[in-house]
Amino acid sequence: MKNLRLHLTVLILIVVAEFIGNIVITVGIGKIVLLPMMYALIMGILTAPRFTKISTDKEIQVASSLLGVTLMLLMAKYGTLVGPSLPKILAASPALILQEFGNLGTILLGIPVAVFIGLKREAIGAAHSIAREPNVALIGERYGLNSAEGRGVMGVYICGTVVGTIFFGLMASIAAAYLPFHPYALAMAAGVGSASMMTAAVGSLSAMYPQMADQLAAFGAASNMLSGLDGLYMSIWLALPFSEWLYRKVYRLKYGTDPVKEMTTPAREEKRNEAQ
Repeated sequence: MKNLRLHLTVLILIVVAEFIGNIVITVGIGKIVLLPMMYALIMGILTAPRFTKISTDKEIQVASSLLGVTLMLLMAKYGTLVGPSLPKILAASPALILQEFGNLGTILLGIPVAVFIGLKREAIGAAHSIAREPNVALIGERYGLNSAEGRGVMGVYICGTVVGTIFFGLMASIAAAYLPFHPYALAMAAGVGSASMMTAAVGSLSAMYPQMADQLAAFGAASNMLSGLDGLYMSIWLALPFSEWLYRKVYRLKYGTDPVKEMTTPAREEKRNEAQ
């Protein structure tokens, strides 16, 4: 009862989103599916500006702390779907493991673009992964969140939190409609280490392939779990070293000189302590 206004606001948004229901837009031979989760997310964002006088700073902070609890319940539900589909998941296990190498695509695409639009070492934090909680923690431990790399990873983390779910829901629909991939492959691709993004993508796929809904949810959940387990090690051993190397190459290509060696925040703290 302490946060009654917050819970009433959430309840109203859910009722409105469910009342709207799925919207299917036919585009050529394919379909784009808009889900209630997407409407609820957009409406929730619109309650945040102060001039609306709907959500206060305190309620926004409380809602943020409750997000983890709701995602735990969501993943528990998905866990019940993994068991019945376990034989299919085990048969696809090599693909589930090898797909982690696909996360390196964020480096190949992101760092050149980031450097050429003017970012410096922010590009390493921003493009070494999709910047979910484990990656934020990794960058914070390795460089410090007050560093350029920390600003980069936090920028992508906030952007992903705000628009990532919407983007994943739309991208899954478009991929299913126009790309020659099996729905199971698309469900596996949805498991990138973010429960909300995975849910949006799997929801769109389930609306397009209702006869496979349980299997798609199981593949998405299993993929998301594996991404959470080995994705961090992939970042430590491959993504960050590769990001550092590619950053130096692209920086030299643009500026004609090697990047200036910048001291990370932990190093600054150590030097300050030595001086004292």
